[in-house]
Amino acid sequence: MNRLCATLCLLLAASLGLSAETPKAPAPASSANPDTHPLSPLAQQLIEYEKALPEAQRKKDVNFYKQALTDDFMGVGTDAKTFSRADVLENLPAVELVEYRPYNIDVVQLNDGAAVVTYDVIIRMARYDEEIPRYQHISSIWVKQGDQWKLRFQQATAAQ
Repeated sequence: MNRLCATLCLLLAASLGLSAETPKAPAPASSANPDTHPLSPLAQQLIEYEKALPEAQRKKDVNFYKQALTDDFMGVGTDAKTFSRADVLENLPAVELVEYRPYNIDVVQLNDGAAVVTYDVIIRMARYDEEIPRYQHISSIWVKQGDQWKLRFQQATAAQ
């Protein structure tokens, strides 16, 4: 398997948050910064979506990803190479996530049908761990299709 695809799938897997079932109402989330005001219901929902995906990745739940990604999903890895929805679905079984710890999470609603979620994350993998930056910054664009939020775009940047 291509190491690039494994890396890209890991990044995506760790950041999605939809399940094969309709998501339950998210538990109240607190803001990453204590100086900010409480999170909106949408921010709470998207943060829960982002945080829920690592478990689906560990279960190798392809249906989860089929429901979570838009058909035209595009991702950009820390190496600046792009990957598609098909790449994610094909390479999901090979990704072995050991640790995924997001922090400094922020949500910006662009309009009623789009939002950007950004956060920093600490990542460890069972394979290719030495080739993947341990500290990364993730930016995700979520769009509303019908009554569901889906991931349209994601980029990972190596952090210092």
